[in-house]
Amino acid sequence: MTMTEYKTLLQQKAELEARIAEVMKTEKVAAMAEARTLVRQYQLTEQDVFPASGSKSKGPGGEPKYRDPATGATWSGRGKPPNWIKDKDRASFLI
Repeated sequence: MTMTEYKTLLQQKAELEARIAEVMKTEKVAAMAEARTLVRQYQLTEQDVFPASGSKSKGPGGEPKYRDPATGATWSGRGKPPNWIKDKDRASFLI
């Protein structure tokens, strides 16, 4: 391989990367529009779409019993209560 071939290949790589970025930008706009439509259609919350990662597996008694209607956050009733339910009547938050 000569230096000229190498430079030609680098140029082709740069052109392909530019085309990929251009197509990705267009596709991303369409994907975001579709995602927004689905979120509205199914009334999804942030918690539905992006559940907390790294959460512990739910053992006995670990299933959520309470849900915050404003955010969709849940609580099992075990441990320290979250601020959205603290000092409030828990019956209205039951799932």
